[in-house]
Amino acid sequence: MPPLVLICLLITYVVWGTTYLAIRFTLESFPPLFMTGTRFLCAGLLLTAWLAWRGTPMPQWRLLRNCAVPALFLLVGGMGLTAIAEQTISSGATTVMIGSMPIFALIWAACFGQRPKWYEYVAITIGSAGILVLTAGAEFRVSTGGVVALMLAVASWSFGSQLVRRLELPQGGAAFAMEMLIGGVVLMVLSALRQEPWPASLSSISEQAGWAWVYLVVAGSLVAFSAYMYLVATVSQTLSTSYVYVNPPVALAMGAWLGGEQIAPQTLYAVVLILLALAVLSVGTLRTARAQAAA
Repeated sequence: MPPLVLICLLITYVVWGTTYLAIRFTLESFPPLFMTGTRFLCAGLLLTAWLAWRGTPMPQWRLLRNCAVPALFLLVGGMGLTAIAEQTISSGATTVMIGSMPIFALIWAACFGQRPKWYEYVAITIGSAGILVLTAGAEFRVSTGGVVALMLAVASWSFGSQLVRRLELPQGGAAFAMEMLIGGVVLMVLSALRQEPWPASLSSISEQAGWAWVYLVVAGSLVAFSAYMYLVATVSQTLSTSYVYVNPPVALAMGAWLGGEQIAPQTLYAVVLILLALAVLSVGTLRTARAQAAA
């Protein structure tokens, strides 16, 4: 495995597992869409400035237009709705639900005409059972809006990831910068239309929320999102989404350790079922790839 791919995988495994608790901390002082929009706007401007300092040319209009697809589906739909969901759902439970991402990806792949294989049907069945166990918990029953927002976030992210593989995007950091800028602007417009209460001054932002926001800009957006988009363009879908194996236990541990979150029994049962579904999917994919290579 090339070193850069390995580094990007480790970043998505560990860093993204910690960002869900950081999102929860920022929501103490920021409304969800405003927080997500400013996060990506700031990260996009920083990356654009760095690219300009290096003399990187701006992408052509056609490629710039294509950047709107991951911006809308991954950042606005995926990240924005996740922040809305975390207003009422704990960071650990949120990550467990997002761990079902490859199951949604299989459904979208079928919609694009890719017939699921037998082991993919098994993975969908087991993963769906895990989702049902998770949403049957008290935390989800009392938050219908949070559940809907989270399900739409997972569907949007997985659908956008499918589309990205079919688009021609700018090379390297230019694509990531444009995606974050476009997504940030759209999120800020939606925040204004939603009439979210923006912070009146810096003094109204708690120290914990402020540092969590900085962490999301640097680690979650500049580093982790760029690493994920590199993986999407470079490696297989199974490998690029393998972060879902590691994110749930990392997020649950961080939420219990630093956030004081209680881990409900059904959350642990759901983790087991979803990870079992992902294991079935990965083993089946690996065996299929080996069979094709041998032929």
